Amino acid sequence: MEDGCYLCIDLKSFYASVECVQRGLDPLKARLVVADPDRGQKTICLAVTPALKKMGINSRCRLFDIPPSIEYIKARPRMRLYMKYAADIYKIYLRYFSRDDIYVYSIDEVFIDAGRYRKMYGNDMKALSERIMKSVLETTGITAACGIGTNLYLAKVALDIMAKKSENGIGILDEKIYREKLWDHRPLTDFWRIGRATADKLAGYGIYTMRQVAAADSSLLYRKFGIDAELLIDHARGIETASISDIKAYLPRSRSLTSGQVLPAPYDSHKTRLVIKEMIEELCLELTGKGLVASAVGLSIGYSGRWETVSSREILPFDTDSYTVISEKADRIFERIVDKSRLMRRINIYLDDVHADENQYFDFFYSAEAIEKERHIAEAVLDIREKYGKNAVFRAMSLEEGSTAAQRNQQIGGHKA
Repeated sequence: MEDGCYLCIDLKSFYASVECVQRGLDPLKARLVVADPDRGQKTICLAVTPALKKMGINSRCRLFDIPPSIEYIKARPRMRLYMKYAADIYKIYLRYFSRDDIYVYSIDEVFIDAGRYRKMYGNDMKALSERIMKSVLETTGITAACGIGTNLYLAKVALDIMAKKSENGIGILDEKIYREKLWDHRPLTDFWRIGRATADKLAGYGIYTMRQVAAADSSLLYRKFGIDAELLIDHARGIETASISDIKAYLPRSRSLTSGQVLPAPYDSHKTRLVIKEMIEELCLELTGKGLVASAVGLSIGYSGRWETVSSREILPFDTDSYTVISEKADRIFERIVDKSRLMRRINIYLDDVHADENQYFDFFYSAEAIEKERHIAEAVLDIREKYGKNAVFRAMSLEEGSTAAQRNQQIGGHKA
């Protein structure tokens, strides 16, 4: 590896492995599934152990997909515990690298720019990766896998396609090895950032491998994929120009805040409206807590039964974090797009063009005094929650039948904390 050097480290079946370690079981041999039994047999499993994967059980299957003949342990999700393990493992990485050279990709996966550490560690990145993986295993009982590449993309592909199938859990790629070993690899969906929809579009033109992508007419790819074609073409050739420092320095022009949930049962319009107001309040509190305001609100409602969704977005009368202003606008969207005779099961709300609150604007219908009073109340609520927990204070509407606020306040990422 003469050029750059990146590591991509993944924790095998992380949630399931943590649950096995907690029970004194071998994460690589035990049959365990992480899923919330309270959500019924249709709930999606958060993780399954490698032993079950070898038996053909998909890592994101539903409980009813697991044959009754297979005996396994069902573990209820414990997100706070998983976050603690992830934090402890991150501290292990910090023994070897500066935090400036580490990019946390997900709770169980990191990228590391290891190029400038090669002389420090004897120029043997494979041996260094083995040391780190051993430290993780000895400290936490979790098995890791590692991809080593001359750029971020090759490190990720080395992990996803090569490391997870190798005996030592390590895969190594540079551009030459990539072209020799993976240019004809199938399916394309095994490669980072190529989903089923992209693969299907490429298949429509007789393109099934990265070799064929690299040889394809670039004008065709740009017509089909727009600006994303540039990344697709680069990756087909094993090229990635972005670095971890580029990623950390990137500042998006605009941001969004989103909140979504699948309701515990089909809800009528009254109960759905109640949950929408609760979700908007949480988003508005997040805005206030971070000193941000939004310029637009969007609402998406999924009906019960067949997968059918209606959605719309509207500009707010002025940039604001006001629950009153945003909830009134969302309610108008609901009135306009929703068939209230039907039951509903899914809600997604997003606040667009979120930015720092530099100047406070108002209009004829909302006085500065009312908006400022509302903000002071929101700040008081945040202070109380900081000291006593999210359920220490909430609106009276959250005591009504159908409310999900109290339950969601005890969750992390939509799962039990």
